[in-house]
Amino acid sequence: MSLFKFEWLYKIVRRHSKPIPENRAQVWKSRLSIMYMVLAWNAFGVICYTFYKGRGDWAKHHGVSNSEGTPAQQWTRTLGIKDATVYRVKGFNLSRYEIHNDESDLKDKPMFGFQLENETTQSEDSETLTE
Repeated sequence: MSLFKFEWLYKIVRRHSKPIPENRAQVWKSRLSIMYMVLAWNAFGVICYTFYKGRGDWAKHHGVSNSEGTPAQQWTRTLGIKDATVYRVKGFNLSRYEIHNDESDLKDKPMFGFQLENETTQSEDSETLTE
């Protein structure tokens, strides 16, 4: 029993192809399964090799710093939330901690790294008033 039933695809394939002998189908099935096994084994080997060489953490390997705090702290700054309560579930343990951002952390940082067209900064307002 399959997870998804593509009966329409089955009917199209059956309509536009001719039947092949069972022994030939079995040979190709075994060839494809061996190719899949080799490919999966090599992918597993590449993953093990990258972790062995210390490149398993891609962010650390490529120099992306995580010095701005935990992901929860980064998201509160991104979304402009001053005070937040974070609930952390690890196994059967539930822990809770508070995040308090200063106004200086939240100001001068546009949300999601870009500024909308209708939003203007103070310096742009002062220039338009003097003109």
